[in-house]
Amino acid sequence: MNLAAKLADRRPESADELAESCRDAGLMLERPVTADDLGRAHAALDAWERVVDAAGEQERADLLNRMLAEAAAYPRLTSHPGADWHLHYRDAEQPLGSVLFTLFAVGTAFHLAGRGMHRLRRCETAECDTAFADTSRTGRQRYCSQRCANRDAVRRHRARAAIT
Repeated sequence: MNLAAKLADRRPESADELAESCRDAGLMLERPVTADDLGRAHAALDAWERVVDAAGEQERADLLNRMLAEAAAYPRLTSHPGADWHLHYRDAEQPLGSVLFTLFAVGTAFHLAGRGMHRLRRCETAECDTAFADTSRTGRQRYCSQRCANRDAVRRHRARAAIT
């Protein structure tokens, strides 16, 4: 889900940029990344952002269930050279765009089911609309980063100081 947030914040403009972002996130790319993959990745991000912006838990669940139905693929146990055994939620020959759609849907579903349906949101800083997954211990994370939290704290401090 962190990859979805990263790509939503800075959407790749080319297949090469998408491939680089995926490699940086630790994905093993088994085939060349194409313009079709880029288009499918953008569609996956559009669907994921609708989940982020859902008005309530039921709407969020409905949108995510639609993603899961579209992304349906059986999990399979696999390994790569130098890697431990792990699960892939995709068929072996799926193109990257479809793989990303599935990863976003399944990862988000695991996160929300395990941590709470409220733990996906946008940054509360006025000039930032970055989507993020709340991974805090308390489930009360309001900002996408420490930088935005500090910026908002400074703004609130200056507002209080201007009143006195």
